[in-house]
Amino acid sequence: MSTYTGNRALQIEEPLIFEMGQPGRCGVDLPEPSKVKDRLNGLKRAGEIGLPGLSEPQVVQHYTRLSQKNYAIDMGVYPLGSCTMKHNPRINEKVARLPGIGDLHPLQPVSTVQGALELIDRLAHWLKTLTGMPAVAMSPAAGAHGEMCGMMAIAAALEARGERAKRRVVLAPESAHGTNPATAAALGFTVKPIPANDRGRVDLTALKAALGPDVAAIMLTNPNTCGLFETEIVEISRAVHEAGAFFYCDGANFNAIVGRVRPGDLGVDCMHINLHKTFSTPHGGGGPGAGPVVLSAALAPYAPYPWIVKDDGDTWRVAEDGAAVDGKPLGRLKAFHGQMGMFTRALSYIMSHGADGLKQAAEDAVLSANYVMASLQDVMTPAFEGPCMHEALFDDSFLKDTGVSTLDFAKAMIDEGYHPMTMYFPLVVHGAMLIEPTESQAKEDLDLFVGALRALAERAKSGTAAEDFKAAPRFAPRRRLDETLAARKPVLRWRPSNNPPEGDPMKQAAE
Repeated sequence: MSTYTGNRALQIEEPLIFEMGQPGRCGVDLPEPSKVKDRLNGLKRAGEIGLPGLSEPQVVQHYTRLSQKNYAIDMGVYPLGSCTMKHNPRINEKVARLPGIGDLHPLQPVSTVQGALELIDRLAHWLKTLTGMPAVAMSPAAGAHGEMCGMMAIAAALEARGERAKRRVVLAPESAHGTNPATAAALGFTVKPIPANDRGRVDLTALKAALGPDVAAIMLTNPNTCGLFETEIVEISRAVHEAGAFFYCDGANFNAIVGRVRPGDLGVDCMHINLHKTFSTPHGGGGPGAGPVVLSAALAPYAPYPWIVKDDGDTWRVAEDGAAVDGKPLGRLKAFHGQMGMFTRALSYIMSHGADGLKQAAEDAVLSANYVMASLQDVMTPAFEGPCMHEALFDDSFLKDTGVSTLDFAKAMIDEGYHPMTMYFPLVVHGAMLIEPTESQAKEDLDLFVGALRALAERAKSGTAAEDFKAAPRFAPRRRLDETLAARKPVLRWRPSNNPPEGDPMKQAAE
């Protein structure tokens, strides 16, 4: 049944803000600007720029209604795998907004930001302690930027050894994150994939066969993207180092082992740490993130500027000279000193938990994932045998001959009130469904989530619901898009017309 307004109870039909506006309407009354000399060099605007005209209540109502259409970690279980979408404690936000922290400016005199520099150094100390590494570069802006930093340090170390020209190959396991081979390729390395074994881990025999005098490094994710700990990681590290190469570890999944395992003890040479994952700073939405990189003694001399050092007495300063850091730094990777807001939130999280609390968070994250795995393994098909780490990985075998695809299953989850899990990734598993509950969710919330997935799995296997699955989601503000058409003919600009452009996937969705 349709309604006159298009609304469905509290599910309000929401037009675009451009469709709501009326010429001449405005929520503020601004004074006429004073006359100034035209400095636009003939480029002065000839007409209106087309901004919508709305009153203040209209603007507030519009964006409030839009916010209610978004699923978020503050609304319920967010099962997205390989991303660690965890709760952000509000104390972190309070601390980040304190006077003297929230209003800092990077160009202030160093004498006025002594506390901020000490905060950065304190966080660096925690990161080195938790990873068992002697040095850390704090400035990288996010995980992929941290990967770039680590691999640049490896390239610099090889250059110092006179081996940069011959060591051109980077080994990337098939279970690694996609940014790993992309980073290596961006730096001019040739990427060679290493297959996984039937246990979902790196095939050690294939790895050893690939090692040689042309290999610069391996980029390995641990725990890997299948949600499994690389049980032969010490042997992998030993083989890589014996071949004269370096061991880069992707730290995106550090949340599963923080306080339990120190990567430095496993032979890791460098690892980026996603503060916005492991240490709960706001995740997604385009940033900002933070990706500090911890470095072994062999790579520490090549870390980028800046370094926070303490001179004689109690004065902190920002060092940008080799003599201050005893090495051959790469130079700057970005402006200023890193993401101060992320540093503050991460340190607040670390200090409020303490070493024992961080360890418990990792243990609870692993417990939650194994609870989901154990609760679903009789109706869904785990991709690999045995316990998992921080995320439970299923394949689509349980959907065989049902007419329901992984995508259909995920769309049906929306009708149950859940954001879908990560689908079709990692690529080494057919029809992958990757679930990471983290440590944030209460058992009763996980039980409800598990119950919903069990019900969907049993309905799919009944053999009578394929069409219902293909029509999902039914209760969302918009139905399923033609995703192929949307990718091939994206509509990126609103046009003031009652007729959307030909091939508009939103038109089909509305219908």
